[in-house]
Amino acid sequence: MIEFYLDGRSGLSPYLQLVQQVRHALRLGLLREGDQLPTVKDVVARLAINPNTVLKAYRELEHDGLVTARPGVGTFVTRTLADTTLAAHGPLRQELRRWLARARKAGLDDESIEALFMTTFRSVAQEDIA
Repeated sequence: MIEFYLDGRSGLSPYLQLVQQVRHALRLGLLREGDQLPTVKDVVARLAINPNTVLKAYRELEHDGLVTARPGVGTFVTRTLADTTLAAHGPLRQELRRWLARARKAGLDDESIEALFMTTFRSVAQEDIA
């Protein structure tokens, strides 16, 4: 089961953070068809957020056809976003872990690592478009 968290520095609203975390878990194969999302009550208790925030996130995921709510039972994954290259994730994750360790050893904090990664990512994406 997915464990939600909120990042006050992300710039995303709490409901969008929940949506994004479910989408990432679906894309990485961490959530599969039939898996149950945490109950609204559990998410509210864990994150100390308004139940309407969780409901809004779950409704958006349902609108996108990724989950379905079963009243009195819970919210369940109806489809995944995982692609067929999941086997490549393990080695890539290991390389990324090594890169992160080197970045920390070089003295970069989390915000600097994220900034470096995102600017490089966007730069490469722009090169791919051109």
